Amino acid sequence: MKPSSLTLGWRTLWRDLRAGELRLVIVAVTLAVAALTSVGFFADRLQGGLARDALQLLGGDAVVASDNPTPEAFVAQARALGLASATTLNFPTMARADDAQGGASRLVALKSVEPGYPLRGRLQTTADPARPGQPTRDIPARGEAWVDAPLLESLALRLGDALLLGDARLRIARIITLEPDRGAGFLTFAPRVMVNALDLPATGLVQPASRITYRFAVAGEARAAQRFTAWAKDAATRPDVRGVRVESIDSGQPEMRQTLERAEKFLSLVALLAALLAAVAVALAARGFANEHLDAAALLRVLGQSQRAIAGAYVAEFAAVGVFASALGVLLGFAVHHVFVLLLAGLVEAGLPAPGLWPVALGLGVGLTLMCAFGLPPVLQLARVPPLRVIRRDVGGLKPASLALLGVGVAGFAALLLSVSRDAKLGAIAVGGFAAAALLFALLAWGAVRLLRASVNEATAPRWLVLATRQIAARPAYAVVQVSSLAVGLLALVLLVLLRTDLIESWQRATPADAPNRFVINVMPDQAEAFRQRLDQAGVARYDWYPMFRGRLVAVNGRAVSLEDYAEDRARRLVDREFNLSNAFEAPQHNPITAGRWTPGEPDAVSVEEGIAKTLGLNLGDRLRFDIGGVTSEARITSLRRVDWGSMRANFFVMYPVADMQDVPVTYLAAYRAPAQPGFDNALVHDFPNITNVDLSATLSQVQRVLAQVVRAVEFLFAFTLAAGLAVLFAAVTATREERAREFAIMRAVGARAALLRQVQRAELAGVGLLAGFLASCVAVAVGWLLARYVFDFTWTVRPWVPLAGALAGALLALAAGWWGLRGVLRRPVVETLRRAAD
Repeated sequence: MKPSSLTLGWRTLWRDLRAGELRLVIVAVTLAVAALTSVGFFADRLQGGLARDALQLLGGDAVVASDNPTPEAFVAQARALGLASATTLNFPTMARADDAQGGASRLVALKSVEPGYPLRGRLQTTADPARPGQPTRDIPARGEAWVDAPLLESLALRLGDALLLGDARLRIARIITLEPDRGAGFLTFAPRVMVNALDLPATGLVQPASRITYRFAVAGEARAAQRFTAWAKDAATRPDVRGVRVESIDSGQPEMRQTLERAEKFLSLVALLAALLAAVAVALAARGFANEHLDAAALLRVLGQSQRAIAGAYVAEFAAVGVFASALGVLLGFAVHHVFVLLLAGLVEAGLPAPGLWPVALGLGVGLTLMCAFGLPPVLQLARVPPLRVIRRDVGGLKPASLALLGVGVAGFAALLLSVSRDAKLGAIAVGGFAAAALLFALLAWGAVRLLRASVNEATAPRWLVLATRQIAARPAYAVVQVSSLAVGLLALVLLVLLRTDLIESWQRATPADAPNRFVINVMPDQAEAFRQRLDQAGVARYDWYPMFRGRLVAVNGRAVSLEDYAEDRARRLVDREFNLSNAFEAPQHNPITAGRWTPGEPDAVSVEEGIAKTLGLNLGDRLRFDIGGVTSEARITSLRRVDWGSMRANFFVMYPVADMQDVPVTYLAAYRAPAQPGFDNALVHDFPNITNVDLSATLSQVQRVLAQVVRAVEFLFAFTLAAGLAVLFAAVTATREERAREFAIMRAVGARAALLRQVQRAELAGVGLLAGFLASCVAVAVGWLLARYVFDFTWTVRPWVPLAGALAGALLALAAGWWGLRGVLRRPVVETLRRAAD
């Protein structure tokens, strides 16, 4: 009685597992699934936490945020729907201690609140630093300030001491331990100071050019809140309503997620690369598996098994392997995602909700798709091996997989990766770039093999080089597969190394050695001369000094600007906000002119930063109309400037090439490197209490610590991709193991020494690795530029030494993988190898 396909599949599975022939397939699938599901579990828990805390993060059921006081229509609509409301004002400013207590100053995030705040969530405070905070429905009384604990330490103050804010003197009454609408676990860069809204006018900090965010929160019955949200979103798009955005449970506060979104994109990229590498490893391992089972399949045909039964047996075997490896990868990914939570502590809340089931489904789907798309095509050919192969070894060899079958599998796998990439550009560049690279590698490798064969002169070249050339040229298809596979693996590794390096350097470039470390804003016109004299007296010789005023773009070439005119999110955000504008008679030296001409003193002219010009579709000669504090200003674009936003200099999107702006409310901005004088900052804030003195060195240090956390998480996941890359290298090098063994055995039988054969093997491996590394590095630079430019928004610097380093690394890795995978080939007895070939 013939066994069924399932029984036969189980028997072959058990035998192949004991023989270790499925080990590489299992490792590759497990690594790919673990990499993808670890990111999936982390993202799922993060999204769940944000959805759970969305109302608290907002401080209400919906929030109308604006750059100016909330339009009365929004307030009236909330009142008409019976919703409770509360308005908060948020802006950075300087707080300082009394002179009798040292007079220290610190940049703080000032927030004014009114009764009813917060509408959702509960504020927690304490009057004893040694005790935990308690929920409260109170807000600071008049004359009081509630602060974050770090502010007391930095200003050497205690509860009950005075805190100076602008022209006001407030008593520190409580310490804030939890502020629900601040971000619930996301890092902030300045300590909070919370005051009563009635105390804000006394500070004198609200000036015409101050950058204040007004947040009008509403809460109430769910249906009424939904009606208000829908009405507010529609009203915010009207031409007469500018600078208003509506945040709800669906939109949340996207600006708070920028760091995590970038981290998630980077983690997704690493996981995608691991999956792509695993696909190559599975394809190579499956083909090697099929080669090893040609004789066994022929014997099954001799014993009467049908093609359908043999195909069913191998399908059952690979399906079982796929389920096992996928389940193992899911378990490993679940464990790994906990490491991400620990490495990103402080960026994400520790109490995230449990993950859902979709990452599990994702992992199983990816694993089984890998097996079906890349594992089964060569294995299914075993069902068509003729019984004649039992006595004739020259028949029944593997053929290239059907293009239709392979195309369907690859398309399905690519679609799956695109769906889980969480970013269309990221997925398209990663998947499309690797697909194009694989084809390019194959074509270039074929040309290189032909060129090598023609360029080596067998009469004069060393014997080992001649034999190595013959080895490669005798199997051009295998050589192309090896070079292409190695190049794909090295492409992922080189790309990750380059992006990781550029990630760090792009942030490090934000703090050059001579960069300004102080930004002072809100210097009033009547303070300008005294302020600059103070800098001169302190020995600050070089500094940026520009007037600054705020304006909204209302028309381009006479046509009113509307959000509907722009599809890109960044463009919509730019036209929906007020710009910081400036003017200068001479063009800033750190802003090179890239198009047009800056003519000092030219009236009705503006210079625009080239990036924003591209985003908004602006060209030289276009006329822009700005509303500047109620004053209309229209001018023609006469020049475009390149701005390095990482230079830490004073930079503006739009500048007027004139010395003065008439009838425009201005304040001044100064950017300089603080002198090494103890107490200079405190004395400056004391004499000019309305200014905001931003110590950027401390802030950037905190940002870089956050970046270090992200990089550690990425590097941890990088280990999976490295393992997947090594699996590809190992599979590519060992794909022709038995063919090499037979060829070396024949050479040894005719008198070739083992030392010569070792030289031949090393030369072949080094040559293949050298070519693969060079090709991979060149493509990695191109793909890396695309990712940096269109996904991560990095400044990409091409390094000319990368192809050379990649070529050397490829040669070394190929030699290492070859030594490990082929170490037994030269030691195998010649008789044994020839007997295997004859069997």
